[in-house]
Parts: sequence; structure tokens; C-alpha cells
Amino acid sequence: MTQATSGVRDLTRFLLKCETEQSPPSEDRGDAALRALGKIRTYLTKVVGIAGFQALLTRALALAAAEVVWLEAVSVQADATLQGFEDAAHSLSAQTVAAGGTALLEQLLGLLITFIGEALTLRLVQDIWPQSQSDNSETGTKEISA
Repeated sequence: MTQATSGVRDLTRFLLKCETEQSPPSEDRGDAALRALGKIRTYLTKVVGIAGFQALLTRALALAAAEVVWLEAVSVQADATLQGFEDAAHSLSAQTVAAGGTALLEQLLGLLITFIGEALTLRLVQDIWPQSQSDNSETGTKEISA
């Protein structure tokens, strides 16, 4: 899976919108994507542990780096956090950084759908972002497929 489906892209855009609305406006240098990834990390490490999430994020990063070359400078640490994202972001345009964060989030969501299915992935999203329950039309929930 190198390209995200339209349903995964819609879900990603919706989550980025949620994160952008929850934080004060600023020049987005991938901050919304990093916040979303952090929330998913917090949730999933309780279920699959740090090593499980680290493996998932590492694979998502490898797939995203195939689309967004500057992500090759980013790595996943033993604690399942990203190293190098913010450092690389300082030398890139905000649009380029946001594209990298979006690609990474899309790949992670796509992998979740592949491994645990659409229904459980959407449940995870609804648990983390309760506001998504009130507006499923924007998430493309009926059309998400890996």
C-alpha cells in the first residue's frame, strides 16, 4: 500500500481539521499531524504496547517516505516517537512539512484498516476524537477501504 485510498484521505483530512480546530491558529508545520499521531500513539500503546506501535509507525514511515522524500531523515525511536521530523521541518516550507505529516498519518490509518479492519479503526478514531461521532459524513466512514 503506497497510495492512500480516497476514504483514508478523507478520514485523514477530517482528523487534521479536528486537530487544527482544537489548537490555536499558527503556521502549521505538521503540528496537526504530529498531535494526531501522538493521540493515536497514546491510545494504541495501551492496546499493543510500545513495541507494537513502534513497528506500526516504522512501517507507516517507510511507506510515507516513498511518497515524501524528506521523511527519509525521520526515524522512529524505541519509545515509538519520531526523531528528526521537527529538525527537518525547520528547513522546509510549511506546505511541504504538512504534506509529510499528512502522508505519514494516511499511511498509519491505512495500515490500521488493513490490520484491524475498518470498523475497529473507526471505533478507535471515535474514541480518540469523540466529535467524529456527530459528523460521520465528513470522515467518509462508509467508503473507507484499504
